[in-house]
Amino acid sequence: MLIALPLLVIPIVLYNIVILFGSGSGGMAEADELLRQVMFSIPMASGASWNVGVGDLILLLSLILLFFELLKSTSSQKVAIVNHALSMILFVVCLVEFLLIRGFATSTFFLITTMVMLDVLAGFIVTIISARKDLDFGANG
Repeated sequence: MLIALPLLVIPIVLYNIVILFGSGSGGMAEADELLRQVMFSIPMASGASWNVGVGDLILLLSLILLFFELLKSTSSQKVAIVNHALSMILFVVCLVEFLLIRGFATSTFFLITTMVMLDVLAGFIVTIISARKDLDFGANG
């Protein structure tokens, strides 16, 4: 049943840990500073330096997990329906956090919330299309 859990819950939990436990007052400026805090720097061929922060790494992880979620959404197993429902609940939680809790109204969290929404939409669209194909196949056979 663990396969039904949306993978995008991992970056959401990480973001919550960083913002809720990393910032003292939970203010927007503090949250933004925490997300932009440079973890490491990579020298580029141009001579510039690419600074990678906590928020950047959370976004990278989110994109990778979104890819795997999209692959999971093509599954026609019964557990996929549970995954879609849990993804919808996760999207509602993200939306509530984004709108109501200080420290979550950042571009980083907005992009993560958008990824969760895309996961929800892709899951339902893939399920509807595959159900339509199954119905068409059953009518012709």
